[in-house]
Amino acid sequence: MFELSKNILEKVSFDKTLFRKELTKAVKWLKPDEKTLLKVWCLATFGHQYKNEIMEVFKNVTKS
Repeated sequence: MFELSKNILEKVSFDKTLFRKELTKAVKWLKPDEKTLLKVWCLATFGHQYKNEIMEVFKNVTKS
């Protein structure tokens, strides 16, 4: 599921709204250790472009 999530995020990275939507879905499906890996990967890969969105999604997930 982790690799699938990465693949999907790469494909929708052209659109901020789609990226955020798919990231939110991915985080809901992943195991806790995979969530950490996904956060690190997202920041390394898309941090220059979507840092605020990535941090917001992961902040909201930890509240839930």
